[in-house]
Amino acid sequence: MKKCIYCKAEIPSESVIDFCERCGVGVWGPKMFNTIKKSMEEARDKGNLDQGLISMK
Repeated sequence: MKKCIYCKAEIPSESVIDFCERCGVGVWGPKMFNTIKKSMEEARDKGNLDQGLISMK
């Protein structure tokens, strides 16, 4: 588990965003929050979130 950057509530470690739904909706509103979440999930599925990471294998 990881924690929301705003309220420190626990969120699943596989979440593509670092804030909980309550805080996300509170900051951006429901429509924009859902757009951000969808875009981040699509980027993860394409492998674009891992660019620049160095793995030590």
